[in-house]
Amino acid sequence: MPDASAPAVPSTAPAPSTAVPGAAEEKLAYRLFTGPDDRAFCERVSAALADGYVLHGSPAATFNGSSVIVAQAVVLPAAIASADAAVANAVDDLEFDGEGHA
Repeated sequence: MPDASAPAVPSTAPAPSTAVPGAAEEKLAYRLFTGPDDRAFCERVSAALADGYVLHGSPAATFNGSSVIVAQAVVLPAAIASADAAVANAVDDLEFDGEGHA
């Protein structure tokens, strides 16, 4: 039985794949990496950057009582463009009667 007093460390194992065997896996638009602040964490983020992701927001860090745990979000540039287009379309659809504050 695991020690209940030990701090939880996020798993680095990949999630089970639901893709059809042999089919190209679709990249997730958003990924959040978490883990101890070590070389392995930096390598995982670096691999995502090499795979076409870009950093999204600032990194976060916390101390769990024994080590520093960090987090970094990454997104695909196409996801940002798609979200920006959706916001622009929603703004265009708003009705404006010429009064009010900008």
